[in-house]
Amino acid sequence: MITVTDQTNQQISLNKIPKRIISLVPSQTEYLYSLGLEDEVIGITKFCIHPHEWFRNKKRVGGTKNLNLELITSLSPHLIIANKEENVKAQIDELKKICPVYVSDVFNLHSALQMMYDVGIITGRETKSSTIVAQINELFQHLQPIKIRKTAYMIWRDPYMTVGGDTFISDMMQRCGFQNMFQKQNRYPEITVEQLRQMKCELLLLSSEPYPFKEEHLVEIKAQLPDTKVILADGEMFSWYGSRLLQATKYFNNLINL
Repeated sequence: MITVTDQTNQQISLNKIPKRIISLVPSQTEYLYSLGLEDEVIGITKFCIHPHEWFRNKKRVGGTKNLNLELITSLSPHLIIANKEENVKAQIDELKKICPVYVSDVFNLHSALQMMYDVGIITGRETKSSTIVAQINELFQHLQPIKIRKTAYMIWRDPYMTVGGDTFISDMMQRCGFQNMFQKQNRYPEITVEQLRQMKCELLLLSSEPYPFKEEHLVEIKAQLPDTKVILADGEMFSWYGSRLLQATKYFNNLINL
């Protein structure tokens, strides 16, 4: 018997190591690939773009928030890997009638690493997961910000939206020395360029996802905030809480020194 408690405090029990796994979250799909679960993962979402060969060849079971429950049922999964924020609770509740569902709730590095360790246990890859977790811990211990900068991280346009202090992105920002100007707010508040000007924003990060900010948007905002450093940021490095974290610190160190 394999038993873990997921991050919504639900106990997940399996009689044996699962041979048919469906992943409903892009960053967790990439992590399952890193664990070597090529044959075991039978379904992913249309947003699970890494690795490319899985995106091209694995069965796609819908989007993260509009899952094809009938298709998922027909695949007869032994285990489903989901996330509290990325997926819709009503759909997850329905999927729990099919098979065990591990639901993550990731909001900082610690919870990300706990998820990775849990998933390693429940998929029979505990040794590999422990190695990856140790590597990520080591990399983040050597991440050294050179100064603190008042920063906002933009995730959406029309209306502009940023990240509050209870998000994984905010935790990554703080570890880079980027002081989240909206740390006291929750989730994804709407903001204006005028607010950023009045709050004397020093650094504005325009994310590549979920809204794909481009150079034209940077130029538009920079014209309104001439005293603010505006940078296009790789959203996967700030928001993917799986094995992508093995690459994140190198990217962060480069960003810190810009």
